[in-house]
Amino acid sequence: MNRQAALAPLLLLAMAHPAMAQGRRCQIQIDHVDREGVSANMFGTTTTNYFAGGNVRLSCRGQKVHIWADSLASYQGTVVQFIGNFRYQDETATVTSDFGTYYKDTERWEARGNVHYRDTRDGSELRGPSADYYRQSRGIREQEELYADQRPTLTLAARDSANRVTDPYVIVADRIRMRGEDLMWAGGTVTIDRSDLRGRSDSLQLDTGKGSAGALIGHASIRRAAEDSFAIAGRRIDLALTKKELTGITGGDSATTLTSRDLDLTAAMISLRLEQRKVVQTLAWGKTPRPRALADDYEVRGDSIAIDTPDEQLRELRSFRGAWVGFRPDSAQGERDWLSGDAITATFAEFVGASGKKSALKRLEARESAKSFYRVTKAGAPGERPSLNYARADKIVLTMQGTDSLKVEKVEMTGKVDGMQLSPELVRADSLRAKRDSVRPRPNGIR
Repeated sequence: MNRQAALAPLLLLAMAHPAMAQGRRCQIQIDHVDREGVSANMFGTTTTNYFAGGNVRLSCRGQKVHIWADSLASYQGTVVQFIGNFRYQDETATVTSDFGTYYKDTERWEARGNVHYRDTRDGSELRGPSADYYRQSRGIREQEELYADQRPTLTLAARDSANRVTDPYVIVADRIRMRGEDLMWAGGTVTIDRSDLRGRSDSLQLDTGKGSAGALIGHASIRRAAEDSFAIAGRRIDLALTKKELTGITGGDSATTLTSRDLDLTAAMISLRLEQRKVVQTLAWGKTPRPRALADDYEVRGDSIAIDTPDEQLRELRSFRGAWVGFRPDSAQGERDWLSGDAITATFAEFVGASGKKSALKRLEARESAKSFYRVTKAGAPGERPSLNYARADKIVLTMQGTDSLKVEKVEMTGKVDGMQLSPELVRADSLRAKRDSVRPRPNGIR
């Protein structure tokens, strides 16, 4: 049995190329071998095994596919082993490993030891100790598949909206599975890192093609490692992609938290929209827990919250349905002055302070069933207790002083307006009480 006849049934590996896409089978031809091949019949059968060694070079007849190995062994024409310094190259990919095994019946190729796969179309690479490749073949599977275990590393190439090469994603997991060019899954202590991002989860799925989406599932978190950092965590985080560039992050399926420079946000669902790797808008909604944003000087609640941050500078915050804004609690009783309404809009301005750039609250507007409660303490007031101010109107607008988010410069109320103001005053103690002045307590029911 000559060398070509022994190896003609062999269909080799691994990464899809135009000939494979058409379902063509590879007819192996030996281009070079240092030592002549040896054929051997199994005792009492017509089955032939074939062995060749010494700088073996092969190719697929009529195709741009080349294979190298130190030696090979073909068993019964259905299993072929490549031993030592295996290398495969076609029009779209290169693969190297210490050893390789090919199974004809299932079109499966196993690579073991220092596996390195490189997609020459986009530069993506996979490295690890073990990988199984299921080749695309007519009548068996429509797309090629790659499965790697023992914690491989996948370097996923990416491009920006102008099709320029950008920082790749580095994915490490206990197991990685890829199908075709666009689909991949990872499971078991998954990490996905880029120069500016750190993602963690129990599992990961990505569709970088038409689906342009992905998800981190189970103990999921994404943290941006940059000057203006943020961190989002939840049971599940969904990803939106454009040409593998991250354009959206949505955390949900339970309580989700977002930590950023200007505020901390908690809600059942939190979504970030990114442009040129910067967060330009944040949305929060859901019932359990209800959205709640907390900053140094104020707290915001509502059924939903929208935050605009063009160029990652806080410009506007909107809260809807049951909207409520509370200012920093006082040092004595921990109570907040507050403003509420069916909808609230907070406008911010940027200034430079001692610690760098900061956004200060400039204007608050409450609409539809607007209410406000605030306290004013004046020097020399009886018992140094504040006066209490409660008002209702169709619309209430607060304008803040300068860069101080806590000092109100002007209050405007329009529509149907009513309210009350209660001021502390001294009362003289009667003969049955202590011989001293006392301060009348604040009436009950003021909220």
